[in-house]
Amino acid sequence: MSNTIDIQERKLLIDLNKLTDGEKVEMRKLGILSDENRISPSVYPSVHAERPPIEKHVVHAPHTINEAYDYQKPSSFSRALRLDFGGYKVLLISGTASVNEEGKPEHIGDFKAQLWRTYVNITNLLEAEGMTWHDVVRTSNYLRDIERDYEEFNKIRTSFYQWLNLDPLPASTGIQARLCWETLLVEIEVYAICKSN
Repeated sequence: MSNTIDIQERKLLIDLNKLTDGEKVEMRKLGILSDENRISPSVYPSVHAERPPIEKHVVHAPHTINEAYDYQKPSSFSRALRLDFGGYKVLLISGTASVNEEGKPEHIGDFKAQLWRTYVNITNLLEAEGMTWHDVVRTSNYLRDIERDYEEFNKIRTSFYQWLNLDPLPASTGIQARLCWETLLVEIEVYAICKSN
């Protein structure tokens, strides 16, 4: 593996001619920007020569949800990552919403349908790693309007979990938040753990 990454291989989304003075100061501190206001090559951290970072495996479910970097304006995150810890694997599912395999929102204006589609997307990401909702240990639930939608959210979540016979239930947090698209009314992130085969 090369210790440097040629910045020309990657297209930056920032305009170097429009950086504020504050941006320049902070980017220099990170080693991204040279004193000549040019992008410096990335150097692989030397600490990883002796201690490699944990292996991360990207998880895909393209038949149900697209990849975030495939959007017209790419978004820099993986839908999910699998981490292996000895005899266990951990699945970290990013905030997931009512988005289809083409990266388009589903069920605009219909909170209940959006929540069910979100559960479909999460279920498929779990299945991509041989996991189920019975492996889920924590969820973070983001609702655009918690006062308006929490009662319906809790009815659907409780019904879904009862249908699955989940016991014990995952740890959970409910948060009111403005989501990344105006059309999205709910988004859920999930942590799941299971024994490796």
